[in-house]
Amino acid sequence: MAHKGQSGRPLRTAEVARAVGVHPNTVRLYEAWGFLPPVPRTPGGYRQFTQDHVDQMRLARTVLQYPYPGGKEPVLALVYSAAAGDLDAALEHAYRYLAQIRAERAEAEAAADFLDQWVRGAPVEPLARPLLIGQAARHLRLTVDTLRSWERNGLLCVPRDPNSGYRLYGAAELGRARVIRLLRLAGYSSMAILRIFRHLERERQGDVRQVLDTPTPNEDVYMAADRWLSTLAAQEARVMDAIAQ
Repeated sequence: MAHKGQSGRPLRTAEVARAVGVHPNTVRLYEAWGFLPPVPRTPGGYRQFTQDHVDQMRLARTVLQYPYPGGKEPVLALVYSAAAGDLDAALEHAYRYLAQIRAERAEAEAAADFLDQWVRGAPVEPLARPLLIGQAARHLRLTVDTLRSWERNGLLCVPRDPNSGYRLYGAAELGRARVIRLLRLAGYSSMAILRIFRHLERERQGDVRQVLDTPTPNEDVYMAADRWLSTLAAQEARVMDAIAQ
């Protein structure tokens, strides 16, 4: 026998969808994917949802939001455990995911600190002589293709030997490349990094975190990594909300 909804009767698919603010097909998909507890059916095949299903839908909608800092596995484990009624395991996975997000935030903040020091003129890359692109790639633990891609996308501007035409990475280029590498590893998008460099070309000051985290009006497409610090803060808030549920 199905548990009863708040009205004292089983809930229909459309009612669950309306309560959560989704399309009825989303409710059916969540059931098919195992995100909801088992749903009893009438002899005629109609689903009989309860308030527990509504609550589980809300939980799943809270935490299943891209991106997933550190990986999606603990998020899915959290939702599956809650759907199975194993709340202790669900809490364990929630705190595990929270730890992942906080580690990502710490890394993103450290990258922003490194950028801030670089902007202020702190020495980043002492160098005896310029390096060729292959040497620079090995020095930075990157591929040659990555360095060329950054140059094509406007993140790097590398001078060339006037005789051979080879790229010459000096201290300035290596320092800038190291900043790009650290920011990319910390989750920032190429657009966010280009935004901060363009800002610095106009004025050598300002809050680097704010610039990194604020897409400009002429950026046609915003991605989560374009506002990485805000994205991580929002994901942390969602997990805390899920834990409170």
